[in-house]
Amino acid sequence: MNDIRSVLRAYILENLLPGEDPSNLTDDTELKESGILDSMSTLKLVTYLEEQFAIEFAAADLEPANLSSIAALQRLVQSKL
Repeated sequence: MNDIRSVLRAYILENLLPGEDPSNLTDDTELKESGILDSMSTLKLVTYLEEQFAIEFAAADLEPANLSSIAALQRLVQSKL
């Protein structure tokens, strides 16, 4: 599970928060409410996760609660593996 979390953190820090101090991104940081994820970045993140972990999300999987934080995304990916 830590691998999923590491992949998520690395992707978000590299692609959505370049130059940000990694300590500012916790497992519980609200990704949508803080403005880190918008509709376009969410689509890119979901596509990346599907490719990275060879999984496929259904539309119902992409409800806001599942995309709210690294911890929530980790649980979602884990449920698809």
